[in-house]
Amino acid sequence: MKKIWIYQADRFFTQPEHELAQEKLDRFVEEWTAHGNQLAGKAEIKYNLFIVFTVDEAMAQVTGCSIDKSVRVLKELEEELNIGLFNRMLISYRDTEGNIQLVSREVFDSLCKEGEVGQETIVFNNLIQSADDYSSKWEVPLKDSWHASVFFASV
Repeated sequence: MKKIWIYQADRFFTQPEHELAQEKLDRFVEEWTAHGNQLAGKAEIKYNLFIVFTVDEAMAQVTGCSIDKSVRVLKELEEELNIGLFNRMLISYRDTEGNIQLVSREVFDSLCKEGEVGQETIVFNNLIQSADDYSSKWEVPLKDSWHASVFFASV
C-alpha cells in the first residue's frame, strides 16, 4: 500500500523557491530510511502549493521516526523560504475559472454563505492518506469532502 502525506503551504511557491524546495526534497527522499531500511519514497510539489510525500510500504514500513524526519525537512524549508507548511486554518479550492485559491476558514465560510462557493466547488482534501484516495478523492466537489459538514452545516 502506498501512504500519502499532503502539506499545504500558506502561500504559493515562486518558481525559484519551487526549484530549491524540490531539490531539497529529492535529496531527502534519496536518504529517507525507517530503522535503517530505505523507504521507497517520493516527494513532489503540486500546483506550487502542496508538498506531497508518497511511500510504497510494500518495500519498507514507515515509522514514527521516519515521519519525524520528513517533518524536520519541512521545518527546514519553512525557515529557508519563510513559508508555512503546517497552517491547517487555510482552505484551498478551485474558483469558477479553475484557478486555485487559498483563503482563511473565515473567508471560505463567507464565500459559502454568499454563494460564491457551492456544493460543486472543487476543494482539496489534504486529509487523505493513500495513493488510491490521492487519485480519486484529493480534488473533489465540496459536497463529497469533509468541508461540507463544516461549512454547510450552518448554511
